[in-house]
Amino acid sequence: MGLITSLPFFVVLLPVLWVHFKGNPFFMQIRPGLNEELFTILKFRTMHGDGRPVTRLGSLLRKSSIDELPQFLNVLSGDMSIVGPRPLLPEYLPLYNAEQRLRHAVKPGMTGLAQINGRNKLSWGEKFELDLVYVDNLSPALDVRIIFETAFGVLFMHQATDAVIDASPFKGNATC
Repeated sequence: MGLITSLPFFVVLLPVLWVHFKGNPFFMQIRPGLNEELFTILKFRTMHGDGRPVTRLGSLLRKSSIDELPQFLNVLSGDMSIVGPRPLLPEYLPLYNAEQRLRHAVKPGMTGLAQINGRNKLSWGEKFELDLVYVDNLSPALDVRIIFETAFGVLFMHQATDAVIDASPFKGNATC
């Protein structure tokens, strides 16, 4: 459903990004997923080359989270879920403690508790804590709540709230 809903963005953005970036409109990068297995994450390109400044168009795509839409293809391929801990870089894997590694007990997600509870305003520790809260309280009800809060934030270009969602009422044993 997400891919079908985002299809108009693909139709409009692909040619625009192809021209804007003089070639491939996608950004691809290796990330660890379920059980730390590596996969290639897809995003719309937001900067020229690797590590150069984000363009104005790229900034708009990031602010609106439209750059994340190609990840629906990662969901279809089974590498990601709609909801789960955001996949980080593989270079961070050796830095995780045993508890933090548990974030890889579920598929990584396009959105998660950290994204709706402060996103980039959170410290790494707070993000990891929210990832573990999600893993410990996995349930369809929690996923639905995160999806609705994400949709609200994206539709109204509202950055995530500062209040942390209490996931305990959603505790369950469902899998993603």
